Amino acid sequence: MIKEKLLTVSDNIIFDEEMKNHTTFRIGGCADAFAEVSSVDEIKALIKICKDNDYPYMIVGNGSNLLVSDKGIRGLVIHIGKNMSDCTVCADKLKVMAGAMMGAVAKAAYENSLSGFEELSGIPGTIGGAIFMNAGAYGGEMKNVLESVTYLNADMEVCTKTPDELELGYRTSIFQKKPYVILSCVIKLSKGNKDEIKEKMSDYKNRRNTKQPVTIPSAGSTFKRPEGYFAGKLIQDAGLMGFRIGGASVSKLHAGFVVNDNNATAKDVMDLISHIQNTVYENFGVRLEPEVRLTGEE
Repeated sequence: MIKEKLLTVSDNIIFDEEMKNHTTFRIGGCADAFAEVSSVDEIKALIKICKDNDYPYMIVGNGSNLLVSDKGIRGLVIHIGKNMSDCTVCADKLKVMAGAMMGAVAKAAYENSLSGFEELSGIPGTIGGAIFMNAGAYGGEMKNVLESVTYLNADMEVCTKTPDELELGYRTSIFQKKPYVILSCVIKLSKGNKDEIKEKMSDYKNRRNTKQPVTIPSAGSTFKRPEGYFAGKLIQDAGLMGFRIGGASVSKLHAGFVVNDNNATAKDVMDLISHIQNTVYENFGVRLEPEVRLTGEE
C-alpha cells in the first residue's frame, strides 16, 4: 500500500536498496525505500505521505558522515543529491542547492575568482550535509561563509534564516535537533586572485592525500575534537594505531580515522569505536564523542 502511494509522487524510487552504495563507509543494510528527489514539491509530497501513514523517513546527502546499521533502515530514505545540485554565481555570492558536492562549489568559486572556500574544498559531502554538521577543515567552517540557509520547517513551510539563527557550533546545528530539510543556501565569499586560490586548494588537497586515508572507505574523522586535545593523537598515544576488529581498523596513516579496509560490518565499526573510547578513557580520562552518525535498525 505504502509503495503504491510513494510511486504516485515519483517513479525514481528503489525498494530494498543497499545503503552501502550510498555511504562513503561502504557499509549498511537495505533501506525499505530510497528516493532520488528532484524538487522541493517532490520532497514535500513524499514527507506528507510518510506522515499521513506513520511511515518513518530520513534525509541523506552523500552519506559521508553516516554509518548505517547492518539491518538497514526502516522506512523511506530521501536522497538530496545530483538532481538538486545547481550552483549559480552572482558577484561575490553563490546560490547553491543542498545536493551540490562541496568540491563542485569550490570549483565554481575558483572559476569565478572567489576566495574563502578553499579550506572546505576537500570535504567529501554535499552542501546540505555540510550545513547540517557545520562541517569544517583547516580552521574554516561553514558558518563562516554562509549568508543564509533555506529549508522546510516542521510544517513544510519554506523558511530562510541567517547563520546566527541556526545554532551553528562545532559540528552541530539546529538541523540536528529539528525535523527540518535543508534545501539551499547563499554563500558569501570575497574577490581574490585566481592563482592564489588554486594554490591554496592544491595545498589543502595535498595535505589530505598525504596525511589522511582518502583511498580507503571511511566516514572521515571518526571522533569530534575533545577540548584541549586532538582525538587522533590520543588514539595513537593509546597504542591503537592499526588496531582491528573484524573488517574495521584504526588507520595506520591517521589514528583519527576508522576505516573499512576488509569488508567491515557496521557492528565491526561500532565495536571498534567503543573499544577506542574505553581505551582512551582508561589511559587519559578523556571521553571521545563520535562525529560519525549511526542510523538504522539496531
